[in-house]
Amino acid sequence: MPPALRALLAQILAWLLCLGLGRSGLLPAGLPALVLAQALGAAGISVLLGSAAWWRWIHLGFTPLLVGAWSLHLPPGAYLAAFGLLALVYWSSFRTQVPLFLSNPTTARAVAQLLPERPAFLLDLGSGTGSLVRPLARLRPDCRFEGVEAAPAPYALSWLLSRHQPNVSLARGDFWDMPWERYDLVYAFLSPVPMAQVWAKASAEMRPGSLLVSNSFPIPDLEPDQIIQVPDRRGTLLYCYRPAGGPVVRRHVPKKRPRH
Repeated sequence: MPPALRALLAQILAWLLCLGLGRSGLLPAGLPALVLAQALGAAGISVLLGSAAWWRWIHLGFTPLLVGAWSLHLPPGAYLAAFGLLALVYWSSFRTQVPLFLSNPTTARAVAQLLPERPAFLLDLGSGTGSLVRPLARLRPDCRFEGVEAAPAPYALSWLLSRHQPNVSLARGDFWDMPWERYDLVYAFLSPVPMAQVWAKASAEMRPGSLLVSNSFPIPDLEPDQIIQVPDRRGTLLYCYRPAGGPVVRRHVPKKRPRH
């Protein structure tokens, strides 16, 4: 069942559940109790339907936000504007089940240590606002960094922020439709859903010695060649794979000397 259809079904079933509970007297009277019960019910049903984890948060907030907006007597155009804004930011996330995740500067520094000593070529799958490629471009001006993003708003922001970085190239499109064989490192911060497909494409196209790095989401049923724990607040894990074989290069990171 498509994710969007599962979400709609969870909302409908939750309303039917609340209707049944209300008629039987098991649900306290009043709008707040109804809204809370519907939100909890929709989130629980989404779990039973096998939806991705972030859908439960959407269900928990959907009806409360809708009722809150209704109580403010917002004009109809406000709902259309909100829908348009969300569409520009998340675009096809409902279909791909890949939300907008942003890499932090600490992760960018860890990825920089995985690049070869020579000038290299990196591709960021779903580059968002360019939060990975922009700091990498400053850390390694000898390398070339490309990103591809489907959602219009993050892409526009990334283009605006990186327009003065000559070693950054960003495109709006679908990374499934482009070849990966020319890249030394392909970086993915997606979701658990497409990782098997990412591995299949990487194995078919990436050349020997190249590296696939997945932020937070390992490839199912495959042991990574290396796992790097990033020293950030969320304890980010980078799963490193060699799709076409070759040694994993563990670069030495020199420690800073203490000042006396």
